[in-house]
Amino acid sequence: MNIKKVFITGVTGYIGGSIASLLIKRGYTVSGLFRKDADADKLKALGILPVKGSLEDAPLLKAESLKADAVIHAADADDPYAVDTFLEALKGTGKTFIYTSGSSILGNKDYGEKNDFVYTEDIPLKPRFEKAHRMEINNHILLAAKNRVRSIIIVPTMIYGEGFGLKKESIQVPMLERVSKEKGAGIYIEKGENIWSNVHIEDLANLYLLALEKAKAGAYYYAENGSSSLKDIAQTISDRMGVKATKSITIDEGVKYFGLEGAYFALASNSICSADKARLELGWAPKYSSIHDFI
Repeated sequence: MNIKKVFITGVTGYIGGSIASLLIKRGYTVSGLFRKDADADKLKALGILPVKGSLEDAPLLKAESLKADAVIHAADADDPYAVDTFLEALKGTGKTFIYTSGSSILGNKDYGEKNDFVYTEDIPLKPRFEKAHRMEINNHILLAAKNRVRSIIIVPTMIYGEGFGLKKESIQVPMLERVSKEKGAGIYIEKGENIWSNVHIEDLANLYLLALEKAKAGAYYYAENGSSSLKDIAQTISDRMGVKATKSITIDEGVKYFGLEGAYFALASNSICSADKARLELGWAPKYSSIHDFI
């Protein structure tokens, strides 16, 4: 497999930027999609070839797909149009398409209640209807392997740690931290007993590298190395703030702060999975196992 040139969407973001930086260190040539003119020089400084455009620009996406040996889509996980553009462009080429999904597809409306069921890639998913579209996208991508696209899906869990691209912060923990500062203590939704698997951004970027180099067409991997309840995360935030107490907020208050998706699925659901498949098939050996050390 002779992959040298990689085109990345979401390259100004937390995941995409971190993947790009790692690939450049490993000798790959990386180009990346960006929107804001101010980001062009910043990307060049990181060694990334900037490509001005958007996910709505189908001709541009097709052209960049054909220039590259592989495409890593780390932008909008809910956009079927960009996915279809990439898969149509890559059909019959045998080139690699790695897609970034997200483990909220494992969640239900749990309202902060605990459910400690652990998903593996072999367990069929029937997500709630609010998340069903993302599963349809995933299935469409995996089936592209039949059309000679080396399609691969990676499903990150709750990501933590400092990014090494332009964007340094993840999403879920900083969301909690901002509201916790307003409330004067670490916060969680309802009981906060719900559990999320988690993964450090450095380990996640390494998983993308291994998938790029080793994964088979149609491969699907969860990414995790540990888990924590949202109440325990809230306690760590309180500890860092120098206070003992934590605070529960209602699901309705959570919606006001985090939106419907953020409250119900990112912060009040359970999302627990095993990444043993990535460890076994790709030799992935994550180094970090405690989200609490990085809050």
